[in-house]
Amino acid sequence: MLCDVCGKNPATVHLTEIIDEQMNELHLCEDCARHKSAAMEQQFGLSDLLAGMADFEKPNKDEEVVTAKCPSCGLTYADFKKIGRLGCGECYNTFRQYLAPLLKRIHGSNQHVGKSPLKTKTKPAGQTLAPKNKTDLRELKDKLQKAIEKEAFEEAAQLRDQIKEIEKK
Repeated sequence: MLCDVCGKNPATVHLTEIIDEQMNELHLCEDCARHKSAAMEQQFGLSDLLAGMADFEKPNKDEEVVTAKCPSCGLTYADFKKIGRLGCGECYNTFRQYLAPLLKRIHGSNQHVGKSPLKTKTKPAGQTLAPKNKTDLRELKDKLQKAIEKEAFEEAAQLRDQIKEIEKK
């Protein structure tokens, strides 16, 4: 089967488009599929999705939102709804009350509840994160050796105490 667009190359990508409840099948070669993908991204991007999701808010909220403006970059919430992007880090704080329901609608929650690797977890003050297996104990011993080589004796003492505590258990 040849490509429906160029008619020269064999069709390797099969795309089904549904526009106004009308289903069209396209059989495309790799080059034409790449061009079609780029055109679709320009036509409908992530910013459009976010802006569309923001439009579902209640009308009485919109009146408040129009006046909200980021003190750092000057972006208004109305501008965010148009372009689908925040202007700076301060926008998250400025528009927090309006972003929370939007994020909840998009993700199902406005609070991260996923997992993070053990290495990235920070230890609470005065506590240690105990390794769960022997390889973690080996890593602590390696860190102890490196701390000694760097002459970081305070860090070495803490690591030594962690290792002793784990070996007791």
